[in-house]
Amino acid sequence: MEKTKARPTLISISKKSFIQVTLLLLGLLILSVALTYVIPKGEFGVLPDGETDYLDYVRRDDLGGIPLWKGLLAPVLVFASGDGLTLIMLSLFLFVISAAFQVMNDVGGIRALVGAVSERFRDRRSLLLVLMSFLFYCFGAFLGLFEELLTMLPIVAALCVQVGFDSFTGFLCCILSCGFGFAGAITNPFTVLLASQIIGANPMEHIWFRILIFLVMFALLQAFLFRYLRRLKKDPASSLTRRHDEALRLSAGQAPGDGDGTPERTGRLKLSYALFLLCALALIIVSSLSPVLRGYTVVILTAYFLVFGPLAGALACGDFRFVLKSFLRGIAGALPTIVFIALAASIKYVFDQGRVLPTLVNQINLLIEGHSPILVALIIYLIVLLLEFFISSSTAKAILVMGLLAMVNTGLSKQMLVLLYTFGDGYTNVLFPTSPVLLISLSMVEVEYFTWIRKSALLFTLNFLLVLGFIALGVILGY
Repeated sequence: MEKTKARPTLISISKKSFIQVTLLLLGLLILSVALTYVIPKGEFGVLPDGETDYLDYVRRDDLGGIPLWKGLLAPVLVFASGDGLTLIMLSLFLFVISAAFQVMNDVGGIRALVGAVSERFRDRRSLLLVLMSFLFYCFGAFLGLFEELLTMLPIVAALCVQVGFDSFTGFLCCILSCGFGFAGAITNPFTVLLASQIIGANPMEHIWFRILIFLVMFALLQAFLFRYLRRLKKDPASSLTRRHDEALRLSAGQAPGDGDGTPERTGRLKLSYALFLLCALALIIVSSLSPVLRGYTVVILTAYFLVFGPLAGALACGDFRFVLKSFLRGIAGALPTIVFIALAASIKYVFDQGRVLPTLVNQINLLIEGHSPILVALIIYLIVLLLEFFISSSTAKAILVMGLLAMVNTGLSKQMLVLLYTFGDGYTNVLFPTSPVLLISLSMVEVEYFTWIRKSALLFTLNFLLVLGFIALGVILGY
């Protein structure tokens, strides 16, 4: 059992990466506290039904900046704020899925399933990557999944390693594809449908334009993926996750009796975890499609992985004590990521408590008046980009931004306003350091945030230019 304790966990953040990201987020937190002393304070009015009236802005010069003690303790206090329950559930979700997949890895379940799939696609590796990437792209575009796909990343990364690529390839196929799908959305309930409902737009009107964007952005994503794979093939040592993948190969499947490799044991592993993952996937899809369950998807998945994660491991290896130790190791491995979640969320908390968000929104909104439609569209797009840095929740931004735009005469169609919101909200989920899911997924494959920014600079530059082109084209065509 000593050997088990020494093995790396699935979420294994290097000391250098942890320090870099923590210092970055601390710097942003300090900056946000300082801005509350510089930017004038304000607040929005309240309608008779209790909803916020975004047209009734009142400047509050009598208010000062956020107290320094409150700003410094924001990473703790944020858990007691209105976003606290969501953050707590995200933390629990991360703990549980990390623990469940640690068990799956230690008992050999990942190796068994990945081995079966890799054998089937041994001569069609490129097709496998395209199919996986398109699947997760569609999850983001049609179902609005993102946080939930952290559950799939360990499997996709291990599969990519098994077929001769690396864990970073798995990150691109899973998390990056989903993020791009989130922005190139067709029926994403958290962006397209919610924003359309708030502003009174028909989400199906002129849908051909969004389908065109959907196809073009997927082509860009594939070009970036296969560009990386060409470099990897030319120089395997250039892999961003080489050391992580070596540790992954060594640690996969060292449970009691793992050395026998009998067909009976391998079959039991495949059956236990195939059912486990298929049920998880079914829960994700059903919960996302159901209006009643949609808001409880993370809660449902947390409960499922908490109960059936250890159970599947125990059925696979027959040693519950081993499974329990493995489960606890997985939780311990996820502990550092809670620091990322708290620091990222605390920036919005500081702006809320400092009463500067209403002023920012009101001032930026004033810029819209009196300009050409294309310039107005670009300003709105930049508004959403700015808010995305501080407010990662799509629902919160949709209510704030679309509620405001619904009252303002921008000269743009309602469909165009929804598209601008979708563009600003989606791609930044896999770019900004205030996205907890991005930081957690990078930590899962041991890629430093600044390394990711450097490697993806060309992708997001081309993406930004395409977005600007689609915005201009949409305005010209009267979308």
